[in-house]
Amino acid sequence: MIKSAVNMEINLFLLAFLTLSSSRAHPNIRPTVYTSHGAIEGKMLTSRLGKQFYAFRGIPYAQPPIEELRFRPPVPITVPWNGTYDATEDGPMCPQPIINSTYKVSEDCLRLNVYTSAIPSETIRIKPCDVLVYIHPGGFYSLSGQSSTFAGPHTIMDHPIVFVTINYRLGSLGFMSTGTADCPGNAGLKDQVLALRWIKENIASFGGKSESVTLMGYSAGAMSTALHLISPMSKGLFHRAIIMSASPTAQWEVPNHQIELAQKQAILLGCDIKSIPVMIKCLREKSMDDFIGSLELMFTISWNPVLLWMPIVEPDFGQERFLDRNPTAAFQTGDFMRIPLIAGITKDEFAAPAVNFLRNRTLRQELDENFDTLAPILFLFERHTPESLNISRMLRARFLGAAPLSLNNSLPGLNYLFSDGLIGFGMHRLVALASKYTTVYQYKFSYVGRYSHLYYPEYKPYGAVHHDDLLYLLTGPFIAPMFKITDPENETVKRITTMWTHFANQGNPNSQEVPNLNWLPVSSTKDNYLEIGDQLENKEGLFLERNSFWNELFPLKDPA
Repeated sequence: MIKSAVNMEINLFLLAFLTLSSSRAHPNIRPTVYTSHGAIEGKMLTSRLGKQFYAFRGIPYAQPPIEELRFRPPVPITVPWNGTYDATEDGPMCPQPIINSTYKVSEDCLRLNVYTSAIPSETIRIKPCDVLVYIHPGGFYSLSGQSSTFAGPHTIMDHPIVFVTINYRLGSLGFMSTGTADCPGNAGLKDQVLALRWIKENIASFGGKSESVTLMGYSAGAMSTALHLISPMSKGLFHRAIIMSASPTAQWEVPNHQIELAQKQAILLGCDIKSIPVMIKCLREKSMDDFIGSLELMFTISWNPVLLWMPIVEPDFGQERFLDRNPTAAFQTGDFMRIPLIAGITKDEFAAPAVNFLRNRTLRQELDENFDTLAPILFLFERHTPESLNISRMLRARFLGAAPLSLNNSLPGLNYLFSDGLIGFGMHRLVALASKYTTVYQYKFSYVGRYSHLYYPEYKPYGAVHHDDLLYLLTGPFIAPMFKITDPENETVKRITTMWTHFANQGNPNSQEVPNLNWLPVSSTKDNYLEIGDQLENKEGLFLERNSFWNELFPLKDPA
């Protein structure tokens, strides 16, 4: 009986291989899958190492959030489409400024992409693969899950995985929250939930296991991923998580509305703010371009604060709430999905805004002269209180000193402030809290190759900054090429893609395909982490002194 079952599995693998081999021989073939919404046609693509895989892009998972559906939770597609849906190309990005006319934006942007190495058919069964779902970065106001905007699958599809990328609403259109039933908030995060529900219902059609889904997010996407761990809407929709360079368990308070931000948007677009229902009605009548054109004006100074639109703890108006409690308190008490986690940061994180402020004479002078006022805005802590004034002065003394700011002398300290305030401290706190209840594999990415998101001095990478680790995990041709086997970056590509996909497959990143890898999880007594640099090294105490200082400034509150 056992021998018969084994032979059947071998036969199924051979059939799947023959089917995929046939597709390789005919790259123009248009593969078709059948979902609950109808047939979907995709195309064949080639991975970094020359493997053929199927790509189904721009698939709608919700009705267009326009007109009366603007600012509301996403509405599922209930009526199957006629004929076969063309999913051969990316769908549009959600509304945001674009610098290249080749990128299309539309409010009809609630789309997802699915990439897979084998698909089932009426005559061929396959062994389903584990699923990796990616939530893109962009501060909740930019970027997308498009294959051309640093969510390209070509590197990760060298591995046996079903890879999914999603779009979600951004900026005011996705995160407006008035503190009333008119616009309770978190619409963009509810988009993500609906995408996960779509995946659970349909991913088997693409050769994926709905019972083995890993959620991976970067920056705003990482913050989203951490919030899905505590959201009542997300239970049972994923089974492992990878949290890269952001967390909601930081020094800022998670609000229950952002009415002031909603009113600012309304004023910019000429809407009356005296009545919230009237204001929302007016904003529903404005064009998508109105929101795009006013985006930069929503920020206080030079696109800061980076985290302008925040997830909120929703008041209960009888709606399905994405977030119903304080995230930090939930992690403190273990009230979250206790699943295996990878969590970490890059060595130099948010150096880019530090360089920007110090290079620009006007910005540098304004920060120098008004540090006490700007520090809470830039580094995300409470404003306009005696305590915030004291914190500002302690931060300046610790990281910058009393001398006038200068590019030569102030860059390391200002880099630390942006990196810790926006990314590092929140990640430290998440790891410290979550590791008490579940397995957490922590990392610091320090590898510096030939390409980067920040070059300083000219033409030289500053270090391993925010997003730089994505260069070796996903593909985005406007930042770096797809690395070849002969490139010096190849070893890092192999390591990170293997560890991440092995984790998605097994819940453990330790793979025999990565020589000398013994990644130790954080323990009750040791702040273990893996340094991903030129080599892989197990270390302890990630940025211990800096995090201890931030802990003193922002001690944990009683979760009760």
